[in-house]
Parts: sequence; C-alpha cells; structure tokens
Amino acid sequence: MLRFYFVITVSIFQILYLIFMSHYIDRHSEKYTEESRYRLALWASGVIERNSRIKTEGYGMENLPKEGGYMLYPNHQGRYDAVGIMLTHEKPVSVVVDKERAKIVLLNEFISLVQGKRLDKHDIRSQVQLITEISKEVSEGRRYILFPEGGYDDKQSNAVDAFLPGSFKAAIRAKCPIVPVALIDSYRLFTRNSLKKLTTQVHYLKPLYYEDYKDLSTKEIAGLVRSTIISKISEVTSEDPCTLTL
Repeated sequence: MLRFYFVITVSIFQILYLIFMSHYIDRHSEKYTEESRYRLALWASGVIERNSRIKTEGYGMENLPKEGGYMLYPNHQGRYDAVGIMLTHEKPVSVVVDKERAKIVLLNEFISLVQGKRLDKHDIRSQVQLITEISKEVSEGRRYILFPEGGYDDKQSNAVDAFLPGSFKAAIRAKCPIVPVALIDSYRLFTRNSLKKLTTQVHYLKPLYYEDYKDLSTKEIAGLVRSTIISKISEVTSEDPCTLTL
C-alpha cells in the first residue's frame, strides 16, 4: 500500500484537477466528445504511471479490430489494471466496474469520465439492464473492458481465477469481437510496501469473432478465453500453467 499512498500524496493537485474536471464535464456533457474525455483519462493515467514509478508495456495492438465495437476481457490483478490497458489502447475505451468499488473517490470520477458502467452484483434485474445497454453501445461502435474474474482480492501472483460465464453475455448479444487481454505483474504495484521501479505488461491476444464462438456456450467461451490468457502469461513469464490456475 506504500506506493498507493505515495501516488495520492505526490499527485494531489492533479487528482483535485481530475475530480473538478470530471464533475464539470458531467454538468456540461454536450460540450465534450468521447475522444476529449478519453484524452483527459489518458492524461490522468499517465500521471499515475509516472508518479507510481511504473512502466507499462503494450504488445499485440495489431490484434485489436480496426473497425467497430468490441469487448476486452482481461484477467484482473488490482487497481491499476484498467489504467494499464488505457495507456496502451489508442482509441477510447470504457470499463465496467463493481458498483461498490466505484464509490471510491477518484475511481468514481474516473469511471464517469470514460462513461463507464457500474455493476450491481446483488441486483439481477439491473445486471440484465446493464448487459442490454453495453451490447447496444458496442453494436454502435463503442469498446468496453470487462473483467470476467469479477474481482481481484489483493492478488499476490499472476494466477488467474475462474471466469464468470455471464460476463460474456454482452458480447454474444452484440455479436462483437472478443479480445482476450493478458495482464502481467500489475499485482505487484499496490500490494507490496516498496517504491522500486516496476514494469507491467499488457498483451492483446487474437480476437474471437462472432463466427468463432456463436455455437459455444458462455461457459465454453469463458474457458477458452481464460486458457488463452493463461497460455500467454506462461509463455512470457515461463511459469508453469498449472501454477497460474486457481
């Protein structure tokens, strides 16, 4: 947690500016495009990266679909995950976050800035509505990050929890590309009491197009995406795939 508090301390003026701008943009949303919102989000992400003494490396950007909307499905390691993805993702991308976590100051403003969605894990009806909204927006060209593990619980390794099959319903309804994303070493950032420079990695893997998964169940899709991510992490880190399976 040392790094987390360090970032908050040294970035206090930028954080206050981001909070102010997020609320201002919400009140005057008609003046701001998705691209201008994303530029501010990228600026904030860059501040976090620099002040956290982090270097984020992106790979496989050529695998991202060139046109239309799509869903990014990464493994989940901690607070920095969405930031790391955005720093390596040129086009505007939004994110789905647990409603309770989204109440945290700064995270709440960041989610609003990128027009993200807040998922209520205890309300089935609102979940159905959320899936409908996301699928419609993705069909119209938007891009979303959705963490199929459902949480990270202060992970201490690159191991990947089981994926929730329901996480893929929005992609199925939108008939959009599913892009597996392998995150490596981002768990190290805020779970260790150190300010040592660290490097995290974001790997965009080959997408699954609707024709590839239309005959699969959500459970089969979840298993396929998870195994693809585990294989990439094992390839890059030389870790035994068995140790990456929780």
